[in-house]
Amino acid sequence: MKKPLSILVVKLSAIGDVIHALPVSYAIKETYPDARLVWAVEPTARPLLEGNPLVDEIITFEKKKFKSLGGFLKEFSPLRRRIRAAAVKPEGFDYALDLQGLFKSAAIAWASGAKKCYGSEYMRELSDRVSTPVVGPNANGHIVERYLDVARAIGCRVDEVVFPLTVSEREEWSAMELLRRAGAGEGKPLAILAAGANWPNKRWPAKKYARLSDRLFEAGIIPVFVGGGAVDENLREEINSCVAIPPLSLVNQTSLKELAAVIRKGSVVLGGDTGPVHLAAALKTPAVMLMGPTAPERSGPYGMEKDCLLAGHPCANCRKRACPKGIDCLDAISVDQAYDKLMEVLGRT
Repeated sequence: MKKPLSILVVKLSAIGDVIHALPVSYAIKETYPDARLVWAVEPTARPLLEGNPLVDEIITFEKKKFKSLGGFLKEFSPLRRRIRAAAVKPEGFDYALDLQGLFKSAAIAWASGAKKCYGSEYMRELSDRVSTPVVGPNANGHIVERYLDVARAIGCRVDEVVFPLTVSEREEWSAMELLRRAGAGEGKPLAILAAGANWPNKRWPAKKYARLSDRLFEAGIIPVFVGGGAVDENLREEINSCVAIPPLSLVNQTSLKELAAVIRKGSVVLGGDTGPVHLAAALKTPAVMLMGPTAPERSGPYGMEKDCLLAGHPCANCRKRACPKGIDCLDAISVDQAYDKLMEVLGRT
């Protein structure tokens, strides 16, 4: 009797990128329902995989432990043993899918001992020496479809694109309590606003969020800011210093799953190319993304690319973390544009 396949998916971070890769787990189990699917991920994005019935085991890669040479030498062998043990089969994994395409993910794919390793077409830091880059029919398309091309390379069919995300009743209840305490009354639509982003040039100016927030209040729509970390907290404080009416804030108050529950309760989500907006798209909550250094057709909210607002610079889609020209990239998008797009989306819903 032929043994079921054992497959390792390596997608470590960031939150938005791991969300983009989630349909790969559905495609694998749709085609190979008996396969053992193991996923390697960093701690921040791990909650996205927890409770997912399609993922049989999660291996947490703690990057900070590997930053020094001493740390690497100490930690790599135990990590390799954990990965090999996760395959269950003595001969190891049949496939490793490196969807990260960096040295750290290549090391994990190599450590798996997989018979065949594949990655997406854009691989860096010598990761293509470990995994075969897959240049599929969607090589110039959305990153979700590019990742699915890697799944297709191991025989997966993709009849539909599904983002498997589970939120427990407890997390739903907790999120509703947070909204209630923040002052979200019943009956009024919620606009979930994500002001933060990892890249500085993916952030719309705080003063524009403040003006948008006031306009939403005037229209009877409750603005709720979400996010986590020092950058988001600083932006929240800056926004509050500019508003006429303080918006609701859940910044640094939700877990990732609670954030998903809050987004589900929202009528619309707006922000830059950042995790909460991609989470909204995965949950099918209408989303508006403000974009400049990245392009909608590649990394916009999947299925909602038409609702992106573009900064429109000649150097758009530069994919640079910070602008070498010193331009505040998203400042070119006006408050009127953002407000009108939100009203358009809300009108459709």
